Amino acid sequence: MSHEIVPVDPIDVPSTSYSLPILGPQEDSPIGQFTRSLTFREHVSSEPFDSERLPATLASEIQRFLRIANLVESEEPRIAYLCRFHAFEIAHHMDRNSTGRGVRQFKTSLLQRLEQDEEFTVRRRKEKSDVRELKRVYHAYKEYIIRHGAAFNLDNSQREKLINARRIASVLYEVLKTVTSGAGPQAIADRESIRAKSEFYVPYNILPLDKGGVHQAIMHLPEIKAAVAIVRNTRGLPPPEEFQRHQPFLDLFEFLQYAFGFQNGNVANQREHMILLLSNTIIRQPQKQSSAPKSGDEAVDALMKKFFKNYTNWCKFLGRKNNIRLPYVKQEALQYKTLYIGLYLLIWGEASNLRFMPECLCYIFHHMAYELHGVLTSAVSMITGEKVAPAYGGGHESFLANVVTPIYRIVEKEAEKNKNGTADHSMWRNYDDLNEFFWSLECFEIGWPMRPEHDFFCVESLDTSKPGRWRGMLRFRKQTKKTDEEMEDDEELGVLSEEQTKPTSRWLGKTNFVETRSFWQIFRSFDRMWTFFVLSLQALIIMACHDVGSPLQMFNANIFEDVMSIFITSAILKLIKGILDIIFKWKARNTMPINEKKKQMVKLGFAAMWTIILPVLYSHSRRKYMCYFTDYKTWLGEWCFSPYMVAVTIYMTGSAIELVLFFVPAISKYIETSNHRIFKTLSWWGQSRLYVGRGMQETQVSQFKYTFFWILVLLTKFAFSYAFEIKPLIEPTRLIMKVGVRNYEWHEIFPEVKSNAAAIVAVWAPIMVVYFMDTQIWYSVYCTIFGGLYGVLHHLGEIRTLGMLRGRFHTLPSAFNASLIPHSAKDEKRRKQRGFFPFSLGRGSDGQKNSMAKFVLVWNQVINSFRTEDLISNKELDLMTMPMSSEVLSGIIRWPIFLLANKFSTALSIAKDFVEKDEVLYRRIRKDEYMYYAVKECYESLKYILQILVVGDLEKKIISGIINEIEESIRQSTLLEEFKMTELPALHEKCIELVQLLVEGSDEQLQVEKSEELHGKLVKALQDIFELVTNDMMVHGDRILDLLQSREGSGEDTGIFMRVIEPQLFESYGEWRCIHFPLPDSASLSEQIQRFRLLLTVKDSAMDIPENLDARRRLSFFATSLFMDMPDAPKVRNMMSFSVLTPHYQEDINFSTKELHSTTSSVSIIFYMQKIFPDEWKNFLERMGCDNLDALKKEGKEEELRNWASYRGQTLSRTVRGMMYCREALKLQAFLDMADDEDILEGYKDVERSNRPLAAQLDALADMKFTYVVSCQMFGAQKSAGDPHAQDILDLMIKYPSLRVAYVEEREEIVLDVPKKVYYSILVKAVNGFDQEIYRVKLPGPPNIGEGKPENQNHAIVFTRGEALQTIDMNQDHYLEEAFKMRNLLQEFLRNRGRRPPTILGLREHIFTGSVSSLAWFMSYQETSFVTIGQRLLANPLRVRFHYGHPDVFDRIFHITRGGISKSSRTINLSEDVFAGYNTTLRRGCITYNEYLQVGKGRDVGLNQISKFEAKVANGNSEQTISRDIYRLGQRFDFFRMLSCYFTTIGFYFSSLVTSMKLS
Repeated sequence: MSHEIVPVDPIDVPSTSYSLPILGPQEDSPIGQFTRSLTFREHVSSEPFDSERLPATLASEIQRFLRIANLVESEEPRIAYLCRFHAFEIAHHMDRNSTGRGVRQFKTSLLQRLEQDEEFTVRRRKEKSDVRELKRVYHAYKEYIIRHGAAFNLDNSQREKLINARRIASVLYEVLKTVTSGAGPQAIADRESIRAKSEFYVPYNILPLDKGGVHQAIMHLPEIKAAVAIVRNTRGLPPPEEFQRHQPFLDLFEFLQYAFGFQNGNVANQREHMILLLSNTIIRQPQKQSSAPKSGDEAVDALMKKFFKNYTNWCKFLGRKNNIRLPYVKQEALQYKTLYIGLYLLIWGEASNLRFMPECLCYIFHHMAYELHGVLTSAVSMITGEKVAPAYGGGHESFLANVVTPIYRIVEKEAEKNKNGTADHSMWRNYDDLNEFFWSLECFEIGWPMRPEHDFFCVESLDTSKPGRWRGMLRFRKQTKKTDEEMEDDEELGVLSEEQTKPTSRWLGKTNFVETRSFWQIFRSFDRMWTFFVLSLQALIIMACHDVGSPLQMFNANIFEDVMSIFITSAILKLIKGILDIIFKWKARNTMPINEKKKQMVKLGFAAMWTIILPVLYSHSRRKYMCYFTDYKTWLGEWCFSPYMVAVTIYMTGSAIELVLFFVPAISKYIETSNHRIFKTLSWWGQSRLYVGRGMQETQVSQFKYTFFWILVLLTKFAFSYAFEIKPLIEPTRLIMKVGVRNYEWHEIFPEVKSNAAAIVAVWAPIMVVYFMDTQIWYSVYCTIFGGLYGVLHHLGEIRTLGMLRGRFHTLPSAFNASLIPHSAKDEKRRKQRGFFPFSLGRGSDGQKNSMAKFVLVWNQVINSFRTEDLISNKELDLMTMPMSSEVLSGIIRWPIFLLANKFSTALSIAKDFVEKDEVLYRRIRKDEYMYYAVKECYESLKYILQILVVGDLEKKIISGIINEIEESIRQSTLLEEFKMTELPALHEKCIELVQLLVEGSDEQLQVEKSEELHGKLVKALQDIFELVTNDMMVHGDRILDLLQSREGSGEDTGIFMRVIEPQLFESYGEWRCIHFPLPDSASLSEQIQRFRLLLTVKDSAMDIPENLDARRRLSFFATSLFMDMPDAPKVRNMMSFSVLTPHYQEDINFSTKELHSTTSSVSIIFYMQKIFPDEWKNFLERMGCDNLDALKKEGKEEELRNWASYRGQTLSRTVRGMMYCREALKLQAFLDMADDEDILEGYKDVERSNRPLAAQLDALADMKFTYVVSCQMFGAQKSAGDPHAQDILDLMIKYPSLRVAYVEEREEIVLDVPKKVYYSILVKAVNGFDQEIYRVKLPGPPNIGEGKPENQNHAIVFTRGEALQTIDMNQDHYLEEAFKMRNLLQEFLRNRGRRPPTILGLREHIFTGSVSSLAWFMSYQETSFVTIGQRLLANPLRVRFHYGHPDVFDRIFHITRGGISKSSRTINLSEDVFAGYNTTLRRGCITYNEYLQVGKGRDVGLNQISKFEAKVANGNSEQTISRDIYRLGQRFDFFRMLSCYFTTIGFYFSSLVTSMKLS
């Protein structure tokens, strides 16, 4: 007898009854050896036991049992009891003494519940024993899973039940195995192995890699299958017995886990990560027809190149051979490559804070890759003579405990020395110092296994002498006062103990750079700029003194010689620079190479030498020349020189070489990046040889552009300074100097003063200040000019108003199809042949008949999103949507009503009094395309409605005759002759009356009496129209009657023609109805009638639709962006995958009901929102079907009210809603890629509901391409404390099932009965109303040891996926229409921008808080100017755009192998975002800016908030001033790019400081 089980629904849904199969008799066995006396009671509690607020030490182990108990309790109370009892046993086993926080209370509460339920549940048991009861239920769920597990066409409720069944069966399997094993506590201790064997439910993130997930749609994608096959290729691996495993390895990651001791959660996380990367790379690889099965070789090679580019460069820099060694056999090489990538991912995934130290990870990988190769090849160590084995292999946390934790402890202890930002930077090592230690060969002295006594691990600066064994002996000799001979004898006799001779470690101190707080850092970082300005000032003053009026006068011998005195000043400035270098690098001397020390001293010596030589030669050779006359007549005539000039020539040799290399950037780049000994020697005199900052040169074209820009700026600046600042002061200065000083008032202080030097200083000082800061002003002026020209050339702002949008709307379909629709190979070939023009206006994509339908579908989705966001009303929705019909497939578009507003009535007005010929009238109407479409559609719609409405034969013939007359007159161009157009307004009114009656009659709840009344009115309206047309409008209306009479005479339909034609026309005749009323229930017909009514009735006011300003702005920008230069859109399946990461701390997720109505701030939030967004509030009430706020409360729509208000604040829910539009857009675009014409006509939403396999495939593609992770750092603590914010986060996950939340869990674990704090990084998702843990990765300690936000991002970045990563703040927003352009944007990574493809894509931001206050308005415009004119110039042509915060998109693989997406050292990296841009640029990345896509952003709106924000930015900039990143950029950039860097970063703030000081 077979029984079907229906899994129980979630707790909040009434469960469905089901019958369970009665299984055969089974062996009974005790529950376990844990016994406790229970007091039986007669009543069982109906309340579920709290499964959410659990002690942190127990939650991860027992929560699933308590949840399942609550889930099955209503149907199987005994099973619920057994699950809770099992949870109690686990809790008691984990903490027998109840020492953990909250454990005693929890165990007491659970024990009371077990006592309460014992007797009742035994009576409800359906089998004789608990074991049999467990087996019965378990097998019932197992059969259900087997029966329904492979189905694709499950709706949401069925899928939810199947997930419940899997969860229940998995838990019951664990309970049953523990109970039947009879091992008691041992079975509890082995619960991990038991759980691993459960095959029903394994929590997963995106890919269900367990056996139960093979039937899901995503696992059937060919690229996923190919990637899984690569990862599961374990052929040729060492036998598992060598790693204490008794079963074959499931895949390569499991082999790496057992070989190197990685954590289970890390392995599972990176396994999925690797498969998704491989699959997304495989699908984009060009596949030849001959090689149908995709082996993945090219994909793995592409990933190898990306992942190990930094590692191989590091090895070359240090002169070491990399340890990536591949066999010659192709199949084995593929496996080796996969293992190397997997090894790096596992190292990175478990590295925690070490991820900020990329070269440290390279060091770890270098040694572990060597061990991996040795294990794979069974190599024998040349040192030990034994097989090569991992130094830290063993348990599942061996790598964390032995590799990550020791280095992490150093980072943590050094960060503690920071003293929360109060300590000097030179007193502790930050992330950069520790990482840069691995830029030198000394790092290999750490060894492998690592030597903890190495100086790198020393934190306290106790002894700064040379490390080693002799230091320990020296200390012992001083203590014992022994001679050298006695020490040698003691050593030979073994008297010296190991402790006595143990080497003492020294604190290494700073590495390569010391962050010293001094204004001299500005000069030191940009010394070339300051030297240039000082020398230019000196030259301008000399020229002004000589009254130079033309540049040619410079060649006068005397003037030229005087100007050449600037090189003396140059030598002095270089001496100052040399002294500053030594002073500022002094505390980094311990890690500085000896060659670097020598170079600094030699440079200082040469600077001092030139400082002496040049003034001496200048003074001795002034006006003394050696002249030579040329033999031939040339313009030179004679040339003269002096010893000073010869010295200057020698002095400038180095600068001349730099100038030559500047014009040949390719050679300069090669010299800098080459590791050849010759080039190392040649470049020794220049900058310090560091791993970063080499090879940053741009192409010659890019270099020419920013050089030309700065030449214009500098020429304007110097011309202005000379003419209006310096030259006007020369004559007054001379006059002041001539005036002597007789009675000086301060003679006590300056008794010998005879001149007016102080007066001259007072006159010149303000001019000097202006001279050094006005470059910032001229930069801003030229930035505005060039930015405006750039905007014009790139079509920015072409469509700014509704009028412009209506005027260009007819070109949007063509632009949309050219930009956002993937092209076939034929289309692509034709597009390339078109050359300059990317698309032809007025035409769809060639070869795609349904391209117009795709535009209509996407447009309607965008407008519907506006309605969902309450930006438009229902009426506006009707006016803005475009009807979808089969006509669209033939290229005929029915434009939205708001474009045709008043067009039909205008056409009637024109035709009513028109007296010329038909051709003239036609041309006049045809001139306005929208008017022509309005007239044509009204005529066709009226014909269509009458054909359906009129069913009587006589009436149909009459209407057909009238239509034939009209169309015949149009063909013969006699319409104005045969019809009286003066009656058109009357006909217009009658048609409106007719359509209104049809709309009223479409109500399904219409009463019979009302229907009959409307029927009579409808007949009357039709009769009036007939009479008006035949009698008043038609000149030959009698033709219709003659036609009827002739047909009557022929004997046709005699019974019908016996009727009197008037006035009974259109009335019912007996049981025969002449009109079909009410009309058939058809959505398309109702839509067409409604549209026809709008066409007839809309007035001029519809031209201002949409009324909402934000809707207008978004539509205008979307339309404009379609005409901008953006990459072609690939198909969704071929696009790059990407993730979105949002850090969140304790900010608002949703406004609570209490917060909305609280009046503590004089007015409530909801009242304020109603005043700020009145139109959106009105639209919201209309959508809810309520009249006011009280009605909303009465109908219980408080949650919708909370969402509406939260979506208008700077909340996490607004950000999540916006970013999840990306997934919605991808699904719609995937649908357009795969759907046929019928599916497109049916509509995306309808097909998704009706076609389950297609919907599953769309979800699979969206999951493979898009991931959204919110790093809610405090979610674990909030959940444990019962904070409402935790429930809000859970509600977000439930609302958006693909949303993932990462958080840090701090909990106490009992180790030897002693509680110990441990930290985990956890990823969760929502499953059937609960948060389900997916991955758990143990951390070496608390992650927040640096700046909070980057540390929060860092712990969650391991859970992101894809090849690109977009960073989004929790005060940002996104829009559906912009999300459609994401796949175009990601193609930018495949474009070369100059010398290299981009690594960061900058995006435009719109500040949505500008309407809140006048201050917010000012801040929004300030931000807009920066993110438009400013950033577009920074990216091109200046090439110095950095990362200024979100929403930039990162090349994810590039950045995870180079230190992450921000820097986190305390205090110095206060502005953490911009350092990601610095780091990227220094590591030869490329940062672009793209204005065809925008993201919303909220800014501070109050004065205090703005003040704090500006203070934070200014403080961050002051820290940037003393940072190594700015110093290296200032030193390594060429001169003009260095100018761009200065004036767009710290120069702006320094100029502002100088201005403020001057004004004060």
